[in-house]
Amino acid sequence: MALSGVQQQELQDQLQQAVTSCNERCLYFAAKWSAELLNSFSSSDTTDDDGSDTDVDDDGDTPAASQPSNHDRRESRLEARETPRFLVAKAFFDCREYDRCAAVFLPSPVPHSTPAPLSLSPTKLSAPQKYDQAFGKSAKGLRSHAARPQVHPLPKKLSQKSLFLALYARYLSGEKRKNEESETILGPADGPVTANKELSGILATLEEYFNTRGGIQNMGNSQGWLDYLYGIALLKTKSESLAKQWLLRSVNLQPYNWSAWLDLASLIGSADELQQMSEHIPRNIMALFFHIHCSQELYQQTPEVYNSLAQLQTIFPRSAWLQQQNALLHYHARDHETAAQLFEALLKDHPHRLDGMEIYSNLLYVLPNRPKLASLAAMASNTDKFRPETNCILGNYYSLISEHEKAVLHFRRALTLDRNFQAAWTLMGHEYIELKNTQAAIESYRRAVDTNRKDYRAWYGLGQGYEMLECYSYSLFYYQRAAALCQGDPKMWAAVGNAYSKCNKTANAIQAYKRALVVGSQIDTAASSFGSANPDPLAHAVGGALDPQILYDIASLYDKESQWDEAAAYMELVLAQEEGAEEGVEGLGVTQVTSRARLWLARWCYGCGDWSRTMELANELCQDGVEVEEAKGLVRDVRARMHVEGVEE
Repeated sequence: MALSGVQQQELQDQLQQAVTSCNERCLYFAAKWSAELLNSFSSSDTTDDDGSDTDVDDDGDTPAASQPSNHDRRESRLEARETPRFLVAKAFFDCREYDRCAAVFLPSPVPHSTPAPLSLSPTKLSAPQKYDQAFGKSAKGLRSHAARPQVHPLPKKLSQKSLFLALYARYLSGEKRKNEESETILGPADGPVTANKELSGILATLEEYFNTRGGIQNMGNSQGWLDYLYGIALLKTKSESLAKQWLLRSVNLQPYNWSAWLDLASLIGSADELQQMSEHIPRNIMALFFHIHCSQELYQQTPEVYNSLAQLQTIFPRSAWLQQQNALLHYHARDHETAAQLFEALLKDHPHRLDGMEIYSNLLYVLPNRPKLASLAAMASNTDKFRPETNCILGNYYSLISEHEKAVLHFRRALTLDRNFQAAWTLMGHEYIELKNTQAAIESYRRAVDTNRKDYRAWYGLGQGYEMLECYSYSLFYYQRAAALCQGDPKMWAAVGNAYSKCNKTANAIQAYKRALVVGSQIDTAASSFGSANPDPLAHAVGGALDPQILYDIASLYDKESQWDEAAAYMELVLAQEEGAEEGVEGLGVTQVTSRARLWLARWCYGCGDWSRTMELANELCQDGVEVEEAKGLVRDVRARMHVEGVEE
């Protein structure tokens, strides 16, 4: 996808205006994202080294990119009149004096009292099916309250920009108090017990504001920023259906606010929902970024994602964000070597960028590559010790060298810095599993899925925790959630199979284990589906391609069901994994699993009276050094029987 010169200049102007607008409203993360994108065009398009000043306007006019995006004359006049107060309010905000910032425009504070649970429940609105339905044409009110908080009257003449800054400051003030009252990580006051006490007042104020201007169906006099703030406030109160509508409205009005896109993405739980959402989002380049981000969160590695990424990289060849997405695609596809190379290239091009580096540390942990993980930890510590990403990297390093207490300490530090840093919750849960602190692990994983319901590792961790507590029905539920989110990981299906087995649901367990084999060996699912006429979807499988442990578990389940012929067939497949039958596939050699399968087959052949096969398997067992005594006993017994029957060895 190539842009013409005019299109590229227009895109640069829009990004530059987005940086300015986000900075004015103290949305610094969104401003940083847009600014990085603005500086990631090809070098020839963004730099001018010849000293030429032909592009500078000689008449002193303001460049087009610096012109205000607000074309509402009333808003422009209000903003101009409020400039001195806005500057001091923003200065207070930048110094993290949020209450002082809000008081500049809203002298009467929003009440700090904790709202009743029902006061945060909006009226039930159906999820949007079409764009016009999403912005309800007949809504009489935005929310209904059992007990409305008192709303202090807004100044009659206040611009949307100033109102946003004041209410956003109130919101952050509430978040700050919430963290202060929560005290220690996983303490008694941590989590949903402590709420942001400013939310009810902010919601009521914005509801009153929008109701006086026509409600959600009237988009003509809104800039999209207050819509975004209303959406995130609703999101915090778990009013997800209504939050989705307001965030959709925000990205349509203000498409270059990346923070709004991220919050909207958090509400998408499946590929079908993403496809449905695509009908309502604006048709511009931001939709491609949104689609890539959502696909990553849903672990989708489709050709469409790769194509969208390649198209964007032709426009933004120096984008660190796109480089990171490329590395993540390979990481989620378990192409670890390529992912590591891409992360290394990203780190080389942007040596002080910590965004997403905790994922690189996860990759180095899995490989495992201790020297590179140590180098990454040193780099992150030298860059900024007080970033959650840095502490996650350090936690992974200490976990790799089996210092799990130190790892927990660093993950807790990461959460002290940012309680919504979801990766730290999941990783801390892993460490508590290692330390056999099951209750703390379960609580950590629960906080992880509260923050991001699409993290299959956290769901899998919950399954592990409840399995350790022998609550197998619970563990089955969580393993199923993990497998549904990451259907291409055989480990998830094997866990589901094991949980079904513990719940005495043998048929379901066998089906799940077979699904794990299909996924793990990359057998065409369509040709070997469990509902096909072929009684065994793995009948055409060859040695060296399948997981012997899963094969052994399937065989054991068939043995439990007295289906010995099926059990024997799968035990033979276990033995086939010792030597790769396919060209280029290396066998696994003798392992404890293959030796156990060999012993089972020897006993089965003995019971069937197949003396020669029993002798062969028993002699192999003697050479393996596993279950030698029983193997020798079988050899002696078979020789005696063969002698009685007059059969030669």
